[in-house]
Amino acid sequence: MNLAEGVQVVSFGILGVMMIGAALGVVLFSNIVYSAFLLGGVFISMAGLYLLLNGDFVAAAQILIYVGAINVLILFAIMLVNKRQDFSPLPSAGLRKIITAVVSIGLFALLSTMVLATPWAYSSVPVAGESSIVVIGEHFFTDFLLPFELASILLLMAMVGAIILARREYLPDEVASSDMPQTILTLPERPRELVSTGSGTEE
Repeated sequence: MNLAEGVQVVSFGILGVMMIGAALGVVLFSNIVYSAFLLGGVFISMAGLYLLLNGDFVAAAQILIYVGAINVLILFAIMLVNKRQDFSPLPSAGLRKIITAVVSIGLFALLSTMVLATPWAYSSVPVAGESSIVVIGEHFFTDFLLPFELASILLLMAMVGAIILARREYLPDEVASSDMPQTILTLPERPRELVSTGSGTEE
């Protein structure tokens, strides 16, 4: 993005604070729904950083794929599991938190050392050239047309298969409260024979 240097520094600082805060919320919140929402905040902050680096296509893909697909899929999975209570504390949770903190601080120190020791090439002059979206689009529909179409067909097949596997016929409340065996992790499901006979009698 062709912004002033001060605006870029301030934007980078705001996005960095947002990303770090949301990432800490993901691992520190005991409510998994809040963690999933904050994960979306991390993805959006990363998309903003990509925009600052003139990676417009990567930023758009970050929002469409990670925020619009993966994060929404995680939220749907959480809602389908229907777990309303927080995580129960484990007996050795304190020791695990200490080990996790030590490993995280070590990784942070390693990455900080690498960032400070790397001679970054800095230039405030924007690089003149064609937009990355135009170049990637030309490659998608010329050189990589066949792999692009095959990938879209595979994703469509996966989506149809997921819909078929997730499709359920639920029992009404009076039948669900009967003596049919069910566990905590399973939902009441109507047998296929009842579905066929029930649809015939209703007509």
